[in-house]
Amino acid sequence: MAELLRLEGVWAGYGDAVVLEDISFSLEEAGSMALLGRNGMGKSTLLSTLMGATNFKSGKMRYRDLDLAIVPAHGRAHLGLGWVPQERDIFPSLTVEENLKVVARPGPWDLARIYNLFPRLQERKANMGNQLSGGEQQMLALARALMLNPKLLLLDEPLEGLAPLIVQELLRIIGQMVRSGEMAVILVEQHAHQILPLTRQALVLERGRVVFSGESEILKNDRSQLDKWLGVGAH
Repeated sequence: MAELLRLEGVWAGYGDAVVLEDISFSLEEAGSMALLGRNGMGKSTLLSTLMGATNFKSGKMRYRDLDLAIVPAHGRAHLGLGWVPQERDIFPSLTVEENLKVVARPGPWDLARIYNLFPRLQERKANMGNQLSGGEQQMLALARALMLNPKLLLLDEPLEGLAPLIVQELLRIIGQMVRSGEMAVILVEQHAHQILPLTRQALVLERGRVVFSGESEILKNDRSQLDKWLGVGAH
């Protein structure tokens, strides 16, 4: 499988503050990666850096044959990067269907396919964004990113603060997306046991640096390392 994304020695942060130090990894087309670490270790900053929302200081970011670092933030969605931030950022004054249509780009993900994957959104398609529950808003944020027809989907803690039944439904949907082979996925989550079974690769950040890069299966079965870096005994 061809390589989709490669970072080499990336340093980035906000203003003069450095958050990410010497980050290197690669991801193939239709690959999947669990991005793990405790709070404040740089996971969200790494996704923001990929989307051009931080101060990129040095290193290399290659997306296919392009130097991603020189692409302006507003141009990265057009390249095929989809992002679901923690804040969700849905449009509260638009209906569910308007939220989906306003970002739609040509490709296999259209309204019919979205509604098939998220029947709850079809039921609520005439509701305004601010009339949805937290779980429904998260579904809408994910569905809206899919309407961009991305080649790389970045999910920043999509399960945070949701009821267990909604978490299980979203895990099922994310698993389907990963298995479909239509896009690469980088998934940020604190609870490793939920996402390591869904992904092929894992990257663990500790204070802005990579402390593990390898197969998810290896990390999933290494309880001592999981506890050291993530404190999984608490989950």
